[in-house]
Amino acid sequence: MPIIVNLDVMMAKRKISLNELSERVDLTLSNLSILKTGKAKAIRFSTLESICKALDCQPADILEYKSDKDKTTKR
Repeated sequence: MPIIVNLDVMMAKRKISLNELSERVDLTLSNLSILKTGKAKAIRFSTLESICKALDCQPADILEYKSDKDKTTKR
């Protein structure tokens, strides 16, 4: 999937645990974990807004686009 989720990076930068973020954004640990591991297929804007507010960051700090072409090795 060309969308990369960097939630774990932002959490490490802000020194916040999954449990603490879960409480702050009112999401279950399992749903937040699915998002953090990049297994989520969608995210609501309201959820993204809550995460950005809790981590004091921008959506681009959490979500990144990488084309399939960038992932292939050059020969």
